[in-house]
Amino acid sequence: MATAKLSCLPTSCIPAKGHRNSSNYHIRIKCAGIADPSGIPAPMGQKTEYKDGWFEKAFMSLFARKMEKFASGGESKKGFWDWDYESFVDVSKRVMIGRNRQQQQEVVREVLLSMLPPGAPAQFRKLFPPTKWAEEFNASLTVPFFHWLVGPSEVIEVEVNGEKQRSGVRITKCRYLENSGCVGMCVNMCKIPTQDFFTNEFGLPLTMNPNFEDMSCEMIYGQVPPPFEEDPASKQSCYASFCSMAKPSSDVCHKLKI
Repeated sequence: MATAKLSCLPTSCIPAKGHRNSSNYHIRIKCAGIADPSGIPAPMGQKTEYKDGWFEKAFMSLFARKMEKFASGGESKKGFWDWDYESFVDVSKRVMIGRNRQQQQEVVREVLLSMLPPGAPAQFRKLFPPTKWAEEFNASLTVPFFHWLVGPSEVIEVEVNGEKQRSGVRITKCRYLENSGCVGMCVNMCKIPTQDFFTNEFGLPLTMNPNFEDMSCEMIYGQVPPPFEEDPASKQSCYASFCSMAKPSSDVCHKLKI
């Protein structure tokens, strides 16, 4: 059986050559990293500085331009390479305005579908049925290709249906949550729609477990996500110190109630 190993290296993202017919091949993808030489995200309460390359900025621009069509305030006149992470997060915030949580999640679904060619979800289901191999392979893809969105991560061993496998991804400190400082944005614009997209559109179950104590997150491919009402994230309070939209008096983030 062919196996693939992916690694995420500093600087801009470029896939290295690999031989598809080999039983084992290694795909190297270079990813822009944290500006600090340690490569470690900043402590809780401080914002990590990143050095984004053309690969990261291309993804930021693609997603931001798609999302801006749904954002309050209309479309900007930014050029393709004028987008950065802060403006991408700003678009996410503007998408939330005037929408309840289900509507916010639906926007993300539509944006994700618009990024794919026609028939892509059906093809994904054929290529990656919910097997241990598919779950582990998608976990390995997540580390380099989600780096621009969430920051550093690593593949970890998790338990799925009583079996241990390397289909988990641990995000050290989520860049999206860190920059937005918003629990509602994390849950409505990332966690729930991403889980739903993989589970229902691609047919590959995915559960995401954000840790709001340190902004880390665990992704588990192969694990069916719980209903929203039973998910611990649905009961999370606001980041009163970080979020401009926070309501400190509420025991649960108000963006998760509506």
